[in-house]
Amino acid sequence: MGHALCVCSRGTVIIDNKRYLFIQKLGEGGFSYVDLVEGLHDGHFYALKRILCHEQQDREEAQREADMHRLFHHPNILRLVAYCLRERGTKHEAWLLLPFFKRGTLWNEIERLKDKGNFLTEDQILQLLLGICRGLEAIHARGYAHRDLKPTNILLGDEGQPILMDLGSMNQACIHVEGSRQALALQDWAAQRCTISYRAPELFSVQSHCVIDERTDVWSLGCVLYAMMFGEGPYDMVFQKGDSVALAVQNQLSIPQTPRHSSALRQLLTSMMTVDPQQRPPVSLLLSQLEALQPSASGQHTTQ
Repeated sequence: MGHALCVCSRGTVIIDNKRYLFIQKLGEGGFSYVDLVEGLHDGHFYALKRILCHEQQDREEAQREADMHRLFHHPNILRLVAYCLRERGTKHEAWLLLPFFKRGTLWNEIERLKDKGNFLTEDQILQLLLGICRGLEAIHARGYAHRDLKPTNILLGDEGQPILMDLGSMNQACIHVEGSRQALALQDWAAQRCTISYRAPELFSVQSHCVIDERTDVWSLGCVLYAMMFGEGPYDMVFQKGDSVALAVQNQLSIPQTPRHSSALRQLLTSMMTVDPQQRPPVSLLLSQLEALQPSASGQHTTQ
């Protein structure tokens, strides 16, 4: 668990009796910070995610995120190195020690290519999609859904393999909604925990009697696929312009025509972006379709 934790000298901390040296800040969100640290016992770099916990519920949610990481030992899901809770007066900080990957996120790669006027090749997209689907398949097999899949929550490993991270929004895959109060509560939760431009249509206006299942992740995966194909998510500009994403996602997505992509890839995207979740394919079906496509090992790194 990593109960033993202290700031033992300037710029170093001890977690699980191992000393780590602070290198630099990597980023920050609303109530969390991520620092790059070096393990002085092994010379490896790690990402230290610090979550500010103002009340008991925050501590429980941080603990749950750590528990979600511990459920999986999968090459496409980020593993947890250590977890501990640190007291700061009346408040706490939850610390998650995670592997660090210097290539950053899938979004970093998409933007790097876009800056040069390039895009991921179809073969690269298919390989990435395969790894993401395998990670999702493992999550769904344990009865959970990720609920916040997006390019910034997908790391690229040293070999370029996709690794799903930020498991803080994960919850049970199949939710039986029985009544307007539960529907509104789920809708409010989704508004807080599921990124708006990657959020499935059924989470914008939750019906009083319905079943929400893991195919919310398939919709988000479709948005990720679109971003890999075109350099931005299908609803990123809708959100940035201040228009209603909730309205936009109720209409079937129009996919730009380009010679870069095969009809098979376009059909795959269309199936993921089906507004009716009951008509959306499960990840298991997507995996079989992807494996049948078998991207070739050769090909250019990027396409114009």
